[in-house]
Amino acid sequence: MQNLLCNINAGMIKKSQHHTLGQVRIIGGQWRGRKLPVLTSPGLRPTPDRVRETLFNWLDPMIQNARCLDCFAGSGALGVEALSRYAKSATLLELENNVAQQLINNLALLKAEDGCVINTNTLNWLAQTGQPYDVIFLDPPFQQELLTKTIYLLEKRNWLADEAWIYVETAVKDTRVAFPSHWQLHREKTAGQIIYRLYIRRHLKQE
Repeated sequence: MQNLLCNINAGMIKKSQHHTLGQVRIIGGQWRGRKLPVLTSPGLRPTPDRVRETLFNWLDPMIQNARCLDCFAGSGALGVEALSRYAKSATLLELENNVAQQLINNLALLKAEDGCVINTNTLNWLAQTGQPYDVIFLDPPFQQELLTKTIYLLEKRNWLADEAWIYVETAVKDTRVAFPSHWQLHREKTAGQIIYRLYIRRHLKQE
């Protein structure tokens, strides 16, 4: 059974057993400048400030009132940034228990009632039939070949709105991922060893 950790309130805050790695800073919106702790976890790579700033400039036309899904939440930087910029809601999927608990703590500190943390395996969760999201964040751990499977489930199980905006972050050297033909590349940039892209999904008309 999935562990649904939603409707966070101050009474749910617990101290994590992990040492913190550092902090992530919210770039813009209602919580601009707030710093939140990030825990040590294998494969956890908070999206750099400059990359997030660029991404949310790209998303500016439609982030307000959008339903957002952060498929590999990690630090929570993307989902929390979306909420700070007045997204309607953000669902954060996170496999590691302690990292998920830290996300709950951070949302509680911000009183972010429209944020939902789900402590789960992302592929298992996406295998169920879903309700469409407007914005999807795909920043999986590198070297684990998760991206292709995630894209397949997002399409197959109805997680994407007709014209969803999908952010994808990968290693520059990873050229194995094939994106659906109806995902239109809207923006693309490189920062160091990562390449980040924003796609807009074009609705497939039924014949």
